[in-house]
Amino acid sequence: MRKFAVIGLGKFGGTVAQNLAERGAEVIAVDKDEKLVDSFAEVATLAVKLDSTDEEALKTQGIDKVDVAIVSIGDFEASILTTALLKRLGVPTVITRATQSVSQIQERILNLVGADKVVLPEMEMGKRLAQNLLVSNVLDYLPISEKYSAAEIKSPRVFWNKKIGELKIREKYKVNILEIKKVSGEEKNKRIETINYLPYSEDVIEEGDILLVIGEEEDIERLSKGE
Repeated sequence: MRKFAVIGLGKFGGTVAQNLAERGAEVIAVDKDEKLVDSFAEVATLAVKLDSTDEEALKTQGIDKVDVAIVSIGDFEASILTTALLKRLGVPTVITRATQSVSQIQERILNLVGADKVVLPEMEMGKRLAQNLLVSNVLDYLPISEKYSAAEIKSPRVFWNKKIGELKIREKYKVNILEIKKVSGEEKNKRIETINYLPYSEDVIEEGDILLVIGEEEDIERLSKGE
């Protein structure tokens, strides 16, 4: 399991931290607000109060050793400095929140200082990001109600060259497949060749197929892993 740091525990950061932790991930939760830190004491693996623009403080808490850092700080200057510091410390993936009002300008600046991905701070986006980080087969994830979500997933290896009916997907996973996208090309240049809407039980899932599914979160996770 990869190790995460979430810096800034407001609505967006807190949503990411909670969803990662609920799914069993190791999470370091960081904020300058002691009350917010205390609220995550029993949620995260480690909850610490610190200044994320202090390089030594980041290293002392092992944040330089995480696989993914999510920066969700309201102060944009601190966000820039924290992002740059994390990349200098060697954190492989840094995902930084931009505020919605000036997101395009902020995105350009954050990319310049090394952010691997820039996202907007909607609460549901936080939940979606946590899901994508933990389930590598999930290409895109969209909560559509409190209970159900839609997701695009890469076809699990155990599904390859098998008919949908043979896999008993509805019975086993309680998930519906809405479409199958057939793709071709290299990893960085994949293109959609055909889309099979509402596939039948006789349709075959192949290597490289992208499945659009709908169901409950836990069921989609099981399906994406082919468990």
